[in-house]
Amino acid sequence: MSVSVDDIDRQAGKQFFGHPRGLSTLFMTEMWERLSYYGMRAILILYMTAELEKGGLGWDTRSAAAIYGLYTSSVWFLPLIGGWIADRFIGAKRATLVGGIIITLGHFLLAFPPIPFFYAGLIFVSVGTGFLKSNISKMVGDLYKKDDERRDAGFSIFYMGINTGALLAPFVCGTLAAYNWHWGFAAAGVGMLFGVIQYIFGMKKLQGVGEAPVPQAASREETPRESSAYNIQMIVLAVVSVIAIILLSPVIASLFPSLVGKEDKFVNIGFSLDVSVAINYVLMPVVLIAGLIAVLLTGLQDKLSRDDWKRIGIIFVLFLFATVFWMGYEQAGSSLNLFAEQMTNRQITAALEFKTAWFQSVSPFYIVVFAPIFAWIWIAMGKRQPSDEIKFVIGLILTGIGYVILAYAASSLSGGKASLWWLVVVYLFHTWGELCISPVGLSTMTKLAPGKMVSLMLGVWFLSISMGSYAGGLVAGNFEPNELTLVGLFGKVAGVLIGSGLLLLALTPLIRKLYSNAPDAVPVEPA
Repeated sequence: MSVSVDDIDRQAGKQFFGHPRGLSTLFMTEMWERLSYYGMRAILILYMTAELEKGGLGWDTRSAAAIYGLYTSSVWFLPLIGGWIADRFIGAKRATLVGGIIITLGHFLLAFPPIPFFYAGLIFVSVGTGFLKSNISKMVGDLYKKDDERRDAGFSIFYMGINTGALLAPFVCGTLAAYNWHWGFAAAGVGMLFGVIQYIFGMKKLQGVGEAPVPQAASREETPRESSAYNIQMIVLAVVSVIAIILLSPVIASLFPSLVGKEDKFVNIGFSLDVSVAINYVLMPVVLIAGLIAVLLTGLQDKLSRDDWKRIGIIFVLFLFATVFWMGYEQAGSSLNLFAEQMTNRQITAALEFKTAWFQSVSPFYIVVFAPIFAWIWIAMGKRQPSDEIKFVIGLILTGIGYVILAYAASSLSGGKASLWWLVVVYLFHTWGELCISPVGLSTMTKLAPGKMVSLMLGVWFLSISMGSYAGGLVAGNFEPNELTLVGLFGKVAGVLIGSGLLLLALTPLIRKLYSNAPDAVPVEPA
């Protein structure tokens, strides 16, 4: 009889607030990793656009935004690859450690001024996050049995760790960057180093979690179908790699300015290429298609059962609605930030102004406050809690209500500026929506994904964030600082979010039917 990590913890009398004690290790690791990520992200574009005499790179906004967009999208889609590698070869526990070390090196590379260190640092952080992000979430799921009612609550607690780091990051790295940009990058490296050290010492709490897959005995020869699926995977990987190299060629060229006679600028190698256009209209669609093909081919190679495909079908339905949610939520750094900067009265007193950047800590603050409350609610409700898809419905509608409030605030400007309290309320609704979708989505991926594909399917979840961020960026491009445009923009976003929630509600009976037909499904009473 197999013994779960939770059984071991109960026998030892050691738990973490009623959860497996391994959650404490993963909580702290993710907290430090997110502190390093959001700390570096908060100053990245500011560093690129700052004048040379102020220690920055002196780039124009368009070039800096292209690099920023490529970096952030890479951070969210590389977990798809990192998850596949962990599932097939090294296991989630080892992949998380490798990822943490690579991220640490990346941040410290950014602490050095030369341009090659800058690009290398971004690459290291992106690749390291690819190894860490989906695999650490997989291990949180591994701490619980499939039908454990504490699973969603555990992910809510884990999610609180994410946002604790996000809350502290702007104050730690941003304050140091005000004195020297590279001190801010170094602070991010120190934070990740703390995360790696505590992860190493806490790995003893993760016995039996995230281990490398055990190779199956070669009891039969590979069938032509398996060989064909593997070959197709390799072809797809090669094509995507070539496209990525083409799109990244301006960056590669800028690493070797002596070859082209220019420094610190985007340059072309024999052809003209607009990086921002490539990212928006070529790279992201290719990444989406390649990711979906990778899941399909991996499933064919693993000879998944019909019920496995049903669960993957549920995952992709939720993937689509999660993408819509992230389209609205991730505008916090774009259209909502522009609204805060240009259309909001941030003067608290004659001597105190609420800085625009501080709004980025409002949502993490709310999550730290409300994540334990939501976790308690799910546990208290037990089997009576809403099903996963109903939680998604609630999250989409709450986020949509946030945009309704924002549209109303924009309609009442009358040539003036809105009170900062409008945004504070908007972020409250968006946070409630996030707590109904993001930690629940992570939990759902670990429940529904076939055993050999858990990390890969968590990579699919993070791909929804990448796609949603991409779509949100396109929407935010329509931002104009006038009342009529903003009411229309925020009203349309609200309509898409609320309409998507109602559509998912209509699809709920079909999703529940797929749940009931799949083995090991978690029984959930009607909401």
